[in-house]
Amino acid sequence: ALCIVILVAAIVSSPFGIFFSDEEKAPGAVAPYAAISQINTEYFDRVEALKAGSYDSIELHGAPPNWREVLAVFACKTAGADDGVDVATFDPDRVERLRAVFWDMTTITSYVETIHHPGSGEDDPGWTEYILHITTTPKTAEEMADEYNFTEDQRTALHELLAGDNGPFWAKVLYRSASDTEIVAVAFSQIGNVGGAPYWSWYGFAGREEWCACFVSWCANECGYIDAGIIPKFAGCITGSDWFKARGQWAENTAEPSPGMIIFF
Repeated sequence: ALCIVILVAAIVSSPFGIFFSDEEKAPGAVAPYAAISQINTEYFDRVEALKAGSYDSIELHGAPPNWREVLAVFACKTAGADDGVDVATFDPDRVERLRAVFWDMTTITSYVETIHHPGSGEDDPGWTEYILHITTTPKTAEEMADEYNFTEDQRTALHELLAGDNGPFWAKVLYRSASDTEIVAVAFSQIGNVGGAPYWSWYGFAGREEWCACFVSWCANECGYIDAGIIPKFAGCITGSDWFKARGQWAENTAEPSPGMIIFF
């Protein structure tokens, strides 16, 4: 029993302590998803602030870094160092450390593209179009390992944290759910995201697209449902609905909807 207690304590004080951080354990502490929500709001506020001005159109490019990678880098940087502190509790100090890692991994740039459209004559002198481009460039976990000069032990822990079989643990940390309604929890965690850029860019579009189906696919991917063949990766209603119909998983519109169902309009 003593060995088990010592082993658990060692895990909690290591970078893997991030998997024990889904509860508010101390006064002033918050759950990881709450800290993520704070930082996401700051990111969206910065993007919205850049939109101030008079433009004919605004183009959004790129997306923030993956939160699993941000948390994994944070855990290895914070708990993996010789003088580190555990990441099993998200108090204000640790939230600030997480915020610093996120912004180290996130660069937002912008520029205005000016296009002059010539007219056909004196009565039509033409016009000038102003397009604001806002680009978010994320850094990967591997890039941050280099930037932070991670030790070999930190790099090993980073690789193990991001291993595919840790998906259920990350779901609990990120979304407080590892159940059949996990996809609902994932969707709920995205409330406040304006513009849909993370979803259509994740799907592979270079510019803004109508992103409702991309969002459903993104949520499914976060849960591992696409790789498991439970939900397809789709960007339009016809493709998505045909996939479910072909597999006998289509319900008529008289069915009573339940959490987790995908509804096509």
